[in-house]
Amino acid sequence: MIREVAVLTIDPAESVRFEAAVAEAKPLFEASEECMSFALERVIEEPGRYRLVVGWTSVAAHMDRFRESESFQKWRDLAGPFFTAPPEVVHTEQVI
Repeated sequence: MIREVAVLTIDPAESVRFEAAVAEAKPLFEASEECMSFALERVIEEPGRYRLVVGWTSVAAHMDRFRESESFQKWRDLAGPFFTAPPEVVHTEQVI
């Protein structure tokens, strides 16, 4: 399993609405057979900063299949309006 880690930046005043939008979008990820886990983490030291951490079976599952799907577009429609900066996305794998 690999993890998509996306740094998301929003206006802190919109946090309640943003978190509700992500909660609404969660089933869009979970509907993919290749999505293994989903979490949104708030950065305590930086209001308005979040980490979206999604487990995928592979990088291709995320980048080639999910990102080309209607579900991804719905995710962007729900969460995208809150972003004050483009998301920073990396893929990680556990080594120890």
